[in-house]
Amino acid sequence: MCESVLVVSAHPDDEILGAGGTLVRHREVGDKLSWLIATDLFERHGFSPERIASRQNEIAMVANQLSMDTYQLDYPTMTLTSEDLVDLVPKVSEVVNKVKPSKIYLVNRSDAHSDHRVLFDAVMACTKSFRYPFIREVFMYECLSETEFAPPLAEKAFIPHCYVDISEQIDEKLELMRIYESELGSHPFPRSIRNIKALATFRGASCGVEYAEAFQILKSYRFEKL
Repeated sequence: MCESVLVVSAHPDDEILGAGGTLVRHREVGDKLSWLIATDLFERHGFSPERIASRQNEIAMVANQLSMDTYQLDYPTMTLTSEDLVDLVPKVSEVVNKVKPSKIYLVNRSDAHSDHRVLFDAVMACTKSFRYPFIREVFMYECLSETEFAPPLAEKAFIPHCYVDISEQIDEKLELMRIYESELGSHPFPRSIRNIKALATFRGASCGVEYAEAFQILKSYRFEKL
């Protein structure tokens, strides 16, 4: 039975860094994929028309390859604060109620980037079982250049509870990431092809496969008989 799956990004590329191979697997089995992007680029914040157009083209290419419906909230990048939650939560709720996902993948609550942390709070507010009974699982993904740069405190740790084998999907994950050429750099830059593959190798070794993506399970409702 096909599932409705929602992946949430603060910025385009988060979804590929954290869950690109898993999203490819969902597409391969025919699941309905939707993509919520919280922020965007604007000239009034110093981005050129060419860069803005390039970003929209990147979004379109990724969405097309993964067969995802896209929902853009159009908050200016690098500006989300807790004061935005009163406006952000209803917008996220509208998308969640439209998509009715059984699974949600979202950014890590402790990432270094404040956009990620605020978006996490907004999405979690839209996962209450008595308001969104169709949601069965919520997974938090790690995002290179953000998750590992969180303060080294116990309460900020990303602790994987779930691994997805992406050994057959790693090449397409890297292909998708190359669409975001402007976000990539050479090693030892965190968002390098080498480092993305290295993390997948490490996560794979943690669960006995060649390559994997790791998630922290936030909610998992199981009603079948054990």
